[in-house]
Amino acid sequence: MHDATKEPTASDLLKNSTLYREFQAEREEILKHKWIESEKAGHDIGFERALTDWIVRHRSKWRKARQGSTQPAGQ
Repeated sequence: MHDATKEPTASDLLKNSTLYREFQAEREEILKHKWIESEKAGHDIGFERALTDWIVRHRSKWRKARQGSTQPAGQ
């Protein structure tokens, strides 16, 4: 039975936080990059390499695009 008046847990608050959602979105992009680059290389390049490569090649542009899509109209 679920109590609708129950106080949110720390886990609930974390999952709903903007910071956590941004972390999850960035992680998904890194995993996509890992898959694409692993396919090109013909083997699993590993998360560390994919992370470093994605940060160097794509993170700045990705963040700017996300900030632009979350800005209120007229800003």
